Amino acid sequence: MATRACWRCRAARPSADRGEAMCIGTPMKIVSCADGIALAVGRGEQARLNVLMVGSPAPGSWVLAFRGTALRVMSDDDAAQTNAALDALAAVLAGASTDVDVHFQDLIHREPQLPAHLRGRPS
Repeated sequence: MATRACWRCRAARPSADRGEAMCIGTPMKIVSCADGIALAVGRGEQARLNVLMVGSPAPGSWVLAFRGTALRVMSDDDAAQTNAALDALAAVLAGASTDVDVHFQDLIHREPQLPAHLRGRPS
């Protein structure tokens, strides 16, 4: 199996036979912010993020970070749900769990709902 360096962490990772290794956005909490650059922490990492797309988020704010850039500001609930989904993915990939329901308690026993932007408009 071939290896490919992940841009974000620069670690050599095995790539799938069908494609490239995948990087995904992760929630990070802003520690400090000045001049378009923020220091942020999340999921056991610390990073310097370009925040020009989201303004100047206050310390304690959550952002969705991808490839060194803050893409959007997140609520505490959105960050918690995204971290739970990433925990479930990590558990399944590690073979530690096949019961991902524990990571998605907000979805158990309710009907799925489309996000507002995907719901049909009234005619």
